[in-house]
Amino acid sequence: MGRAFEFRKERKFKRWAKMAIQFTRLGKEIAIAVKDGGPHPESNSRLRTAIHNAKAVNMPKDRVEAAIKRASEKDSKGYEEYVYEGYGPHGVPILIETATDNTNRTVANVRSYFTKAGGTLGKTGSLDFVFNRKSIFRFPATDDVDIEELELELIDGGLEELYVEADEEGNDVVVAQTSFEDFGNMQRLLEEKGIAVTSAKLERIALSHTDISEEDAADVLKLIDKIEEDDDVQAVYHNMA
Repeated sequence: MGRAFEFRKERKFKRWAKMAIQFTRLGKEIAIAVKDGGPHPESNSRLRTAIHNAKAVNMPKDRVEAAIKRASEKDSKGYEEYVYEGYGPHGVPILIETATDNTNRTVANVRSYFTKAGGTLGKTGSLDFVFNRKSIFRFPATDDVDIEELELELIDGGLEELYVEADEEGNDVVVAQTSFEDFGNMQRLLEEKGIAVTSAKLERIALSHTDISEEDAADVLKLIDKIEEDDDVQAVYHNMA
């Protein structure tokens, strides 16, 4: 079988590992949504969004249902959401979103990742000037989607930008961006228009960028990889160009 087989096997294992991390994060998002607004997606927009995102990464239906059931139980543990901000190697700003049932463990782990990489953990709000929170919706770029016409139709939902990008498989997807506050407005408008959203998230968009060498960037990416392996971490953002 040789090296080609080993290469394919390694890629498969990496893909499985990535899926496992995604499923864990989405399970937490589902649990938080259920605790906030109940177990019924028809009346809980956050849960409806979490289920949409789970479907987009092919999370098994039984896992989604199990996550909803567990979170609905009275004695189930809840998760608290915290944001940590700091500077990684070479002064690169890094923002981390977490969902945890043990804040002492989470902050200790995050601080340790920064310290070992030669970075520093900062105070909450210290990177407000670097990142802006935006509502990001993604859906397939089919032949019947007229971008210019759709752009006019989505203005009432608070549309700021509409563009096409390639996903990880190289397929074209339409991206609609609004302010953080307009998430619900855009979600309702897309649902009314029957647009099948594959991903609806609140993401951090860098307002400025840090230019560093490829060698220095490798140090930062090594830290980010380590942070992303943590079960309490939901998302990691940086502003490297």
